[in-house]
Amino acid sequence: MATIHNIQKCQILIHFRHATFSQIMHQSKYYLTEVDKETDSIYCHHSLMGEVFIQEHEHSKGQFIYTEGGMVHIKTKDKIHYLPARHYMWIPPKMMHSIYPSSPKVLMRNLYFPVEITDDKFYHTLGIYHVSDMLLQLLLFTKKWKGDIRIDNESQYPIVNAFKVLLSQISQNPLSLTLPKPKDARLQKLEEYLQDNLEEAIMFSDLAKEIGLSERSLHRLFKSDMNISFIRYYTLLRIFKAIEYLNEEKYTISEIAFMVGYSSVPTFSNTFYKILGKRPSDYSKGDQIFK
Repeated sequence: MATIHNIQKCQILIHFRHATFSQIMHQSKYYLTEVDKETDSIYCHHSLMGEVFIQEHEHSKGQFIYTEGGMVHIKTKDKIHYLPARHYMWIPPKMMHSIYPSSPKVLMRNLYFPVEITDDKFYHTLGIYHVSDMLLQLLLFTKKWKGDIRIDNESQYPIVNAFKVLLSQISQNPLSLTLPKPKDARLQKLEEYLQDNLEEAIMFSDLAKEIGLSERSLHRLFKSDMNISFIRYYTLLRIFKAIEYLNEEKYTISEIAFMVGYSSVPTFSNTFYKILGKRPSDYSKGDQIFK
């Protein structure tokens, strides 16, 4: 029986295969040529993602991504980054990445900025952050803008340029919403097993048996291969899936807690707060300002 995780993968692949050739070429053209066509401009692109997978690419400009309506998965060389609704991600220049949404309802707001070597280290470091009210208000101004915004555009350029300056000043605490991609084939198998069985009470000893290792050896393998403890990895995996369920707006918080393997709702809520900085109930109440 297909799992939720595998079904989502299949849906994305099916959608991509059935897209017209012109649609695929449009996505490639946008991501590979349009953003960097003018080196000094600030490029603006807002879109409803649907379920379109954006293949691996890079830009000469730094990328600001704000999302609503669901989770966006962003893959870099050795990590998977989970960008929840009503948060933003900064991707520095020349960083290879691919993008795919968890839901056809995902809306992405993108601003691409020229970055100089002398710019603050923030602009050269990937990170996910809460969006402040100030940034949201400035972003509102850009919601109907599209394409290159040049320095001689006196009505638009000052706003987006101020936006860039503010980013490094008000984005001080990046969120740990990243999981390493396992390199070892045994851990890749284990990752699939965990994804498919998050609702179960999984014992570490059973996982070790699943791939033919002792518990001690599995602990060491996790640490050496992914530079993260199993407990941390498993906790993040469950909370990231919980965020996706919250964005679907189909389940109660109690149901979601049990769906990701927590028998205690308070424990789930406390863990969620430690990672996201807010309770599940507060997260689910967030407004979609661009609705």
